[in-house]
Amino acid sequence: HSVSRASPNLTFVPACLPPDPLEVEELQHFVSNSKRLFVMTGAGISTESGIPDYRSEGVGLYARTDRRPVQHAEFIRSASARQRYWARNFVGWPQFSSHQPNKAHLVLRDWEELGKLHWLVTQNVDALHTKAGSQRITELHGCTHRVFCLACGDQILRSELQEHFEALNPTWKAEAFGVAPDGDVFLTDEQVRNFQVPACRKCGGILKPDVTFFGDTVSQEKVRFVHQRLAESDSMLVAGSSMQVYSGYRFALAARDKKLPIAVLNIGPTRLDHFASLKLNSRCGELLPLIV
Repeated sequence: HSVSRASPNLTFVPACLPPDPLEVEELQHFVSNSKRLFVMTGAGISTESGIPDYRSEGVGLYARTDRRPVQHAEFIRSASARQRYWARNFVGWPQFSSHQPNKAHLVLRDWEELGKLHWLVTQNVDALHTKAGSQRITELHGCTHRVFCLACGDQILRSELQEHFEALNPTWKAEAFGVAPDGDVFLTDEQVRNFQVPACRKCGGILKPDVTFFGDTVSQEKVRFVHQRLAESDSMLVAGSSMQVYSGYRFALAARDKKLPIAVLNIGPTRLDHFASLKLNSRCGELLPLIV
């Protein structure tokens, strides 16, 4: 696995203290007692790879700007919304697609190889767990590295679509203003106006990234599959998520109802804090590698 061993990028990581030795011991005990660990990750596991999240205090997108991610209904309904989305995504893609897994992603891959991690569910759309080599994985909200046609369902790689964009927009250039969590950048309406968006090469339909936009729902089939994996597990670890989004939170509620021990590793408060067995306020990439 080609993974950079460079030191973590902490630009988008909230300030926190180094791991407390007692906390390390408690998490070690939790993991050692687990035979079939169910892990759910969120944006906080990828911030150390240089990808900003939405909600972190001071450094998340919501704290730094008044920008909001595209809404599902708007993307489906409005050609100009799609043009704006794809123009921003086109500019941001080379940088976004080059992000590499950090130590936390690698640790979870190692746990899987050792048979400790039963299933990994990520709320992230950045493909970093896949790049790290994780295989027992569900991408709950999809992945930006895939694109599909809303009409015929044809799938292509996002990298391939980049070539179509370049061919359609040979002279189009735009200077980006800051990077957003899902791979796009901020552009003005003026910059976006002349950007050409390709249609599906098979049927001429609308192309959409294979991700669950805000306001959309995760398929029932995927939800059922994840519930099955959770039912086979004996404990749950949440890493890098405040669990504000219900699509992920529902699985923590199910784990609580099954009386599974739940550990939460996240900088800042989460929706699980009042019923988790263990809450740790550290960086994922700093604490997880300490667990044997």
